[in-house]
Amino acid sequence: MKGKNILLGIMGMTIPACTFAQETETLVKYGDMDSWVTRSIEESGIIGGNTKTLYEVGPDTSITGNKVYTNLGGSPWGSSNIMARVAGITKTNTSVYKEPRGDGYCARLETHIEGVKVLGLINIHVLAAGSLFLGDMQEPITSPKGGDKYLNCGIPFDKRPKAIRFDYKVKASPDTERVRMTGFGRKGRVEGRDCATVVCLLQRRSEDAEGNITAQRVGTAVVRYDSSTDDWQNNATYEIHYGDITQESYYSAESMKLMNDTYYARNSKGESKPIVETGWAKKDETPTHVVLQFASSHGGAFIGSPGNTLWIDNVRFVYED
Repeated sequence: MKGKNILLGIMGMTIPACTFAQETETLVKYGDMDSWVTRSIEESGIIGGNTKTLYEVGPDTSITGNKVYTNLGGSPWGSSNIMARVAGITKTNTSVYKEPRGDGYCARLETHIEGVKVLGLINIHVLAAGSLFLGDMQEPITSPKGGDKYLNCGIPFDKRPKAIRFDYKVKASPDTERVRMTGFGRKGRVEGRDCATVVCLLQRRSEDAEGNITAQRVGTAVVRYDSSTDDWQNNATYEIHYGDITQESYYSAESMKLMNDTYYARNSKGESKPIVETGWAKKDETPTHVVLQFASSHGGAFIGSPGNTLWIDNVRFVYED
């Protein structure tokens, strides 16, 4: 793995990385971030007709042309890099970048403002956070509203890892408030400093006759970073806590609570449905899916601080022998 430092930062604190006496690591497929799909997409002439580059974690290959993307090479990774067609206009967003690191690459996730302005037709500016997650994105995006419904969050997973481990670096915005820009109405302000975030949820999902998706929470690991790091923090390791953790000292009602409208997935009919977590599973339950997301902002869609940046590399699960 690239790097040597084994300290990690949580909400401004620096603490030793978690380790286990006897352990086995399993790299998430393409989790070394050394292999990327490069897409070249031409935006509509009415907004300049520029050719933009989008990056996807997957096999080393290039795609030219305005083609919708589906994960290649068995890659489990989706991202916030998307091609949109709104009111007949092709527009892209890039907030996840392939960046050199050592003799390989890493992923850079960045929060920024993405805009498109056409006199008399459309004028939209939205805040876009960089997001890299296990799952996929359905293209093309046809509206800035309800963007989460284009995501298919989580992949099948029936293991019980002890922890999630990765290398990271953070550049935190100095702003003490966040921006809300949805593309509609005026720019708003949201109290609280922006945080880069990592969310790992193990779920036991089920689907009813109407295609609704419910889940019990099997395992939880959530981390937020509110300050910059001096350099790469390698082998940062976060224990996955099993069962009902609401009475534990580390539990955060804000970031670890059961979710009912945060993540969407496609059901067996191909329909996008919110994943509704209905309760906490027993500690010894086996999951059916894992949700793993890295993001440069934590406030949800269209909320964050421009410039907030999270670098990620070498993502793997840790199992205690």
